[in-house]
Amino acid sequence: MAYPKIDFLYLSESDMIEAGVTDMAGCVDTMEEMFRLLKMGDFRMGGPGNNSHGVMMVFPEESPFPNMPVDGPDRRFMAMPAYLGGQFDMVGMKWYGSNAENRPKGLPRSILMLTLNDKDTGAPMAYMSANILSAYRTGAVPGVGARYYSREDSKIVGIVGPGVMSKTAFDSFMAVRPGIERVQIKGRGKKSIQSFIDYVKAKYPTVSDIVVVDDIAGAAKDAEILFLGTSSPTGDINEYPYVKEEWIKPGAFVCCPAAGRFDDDFILNRARNVADYVPLYEAWAEEMPYPAYHTIPIPAVHCMDLMAEGRMEREQLEDLSAVITGERPGRRNDDEIIIYSVGGLPVEDVAWGTTVYRNALEKGIGTTLNLWDKPFLS
Repeated sequence: MAYPKIDFLYLSESDMIEAGVTDMAGCVDTMEEMFRLLKMGDFRMGGPGNNSHGVMMVFPEESPFPNMPVDGPDRRFMAMPAYLGGQFDMVGMKWYGSNAENRPKGLPRSILMLTLNDKDTGAPMAYMSANILSAYRTGAVPGVGARYYSREDSKIVGIVGPGVMSKTAFDSFMAVRPGIERVQIKGRGKKSIQSFIDYVKAKYPTVSDIVVVDDIAGAAKDAEILFLGTSSPTGDINEYPYVKEEWIKPGAFVCCPAAGRFDDDFILNRARNVADYVPLYEAWAEEMPYPAYHTIPIPAVHCMDLMAEGRMEREQLEDLSAVITGERPGRRNDDEIIIYSVGGLPVEDVAWGTTVYRNALEKGIGTTLNLWDKPFLS
């Protein structure tokens, strides 16, 4: 930049698509490199330990102020700041508001934007639409896990909750396990189920067998990859989607970016428990009242609660990055069952956002906006 003048690039959703935000294979590779940098420590996020998911603002159940919103289903605002080094070397923040009541208005539940900033001056470099970006980086992280933990000959995928997150996760599974032939779908409504079926048929003609099942047991039957992507009310863990050990095929990779519940005996004694980034769950354990699993329904959060109770050792929850860097083995045999928790990290948005931003610069995509030629106050 030619300071003090500051220009930055604005990227709309259509700009992001043109710049390659939907390149899932590239996104999986980018997420893998991001995890490598996490292991090295070349990053920063929020919170006192630099490992926080973000800062969330929620509304009260009642308010004496007529204009103040009140609490409702998924009604919140959140800031997710991060710095990621290495080839990215970028500061950024994803900001979003979320409200389940958006749906009747034809809007997504959450509306997201990402800002990228110069690491030295703080000047904005890009401001971009982030709904698709976030969906793809969220879907790519399961793909990184599947690359290291799922069987290479995986052919059957079970999907519980066929929403947007499940579509992008399936994209990542196909990117790393192209031999997948069958999908077993457990959904709540005909519309979401049909949308998922149409999505798979349009993109993956090699997936020749798509079936709708009645329950989670049906989705898990014979599946080498089982994906739990359904939303669930928090508070009562008995409402979380339950997967019985006997339903799971030996050797299966069970991916949990959302609510999931398993028997404690299975978790403690037979499952291999893996998290995308264990320090995130340690930060949640510090930030949330015990038991944190009642607030955050991801299985690795329950593992932290089990540790707090003295029932589980820290070594029983592995970190994906340790496998990527070769410190731990990936899949150890054909029969071990892996439960893989995905929590979501702001460094993921910075990594993929930086990649797409640089693609846009190279291709001349986007609109240049001016912040100032010279600051009025300096």
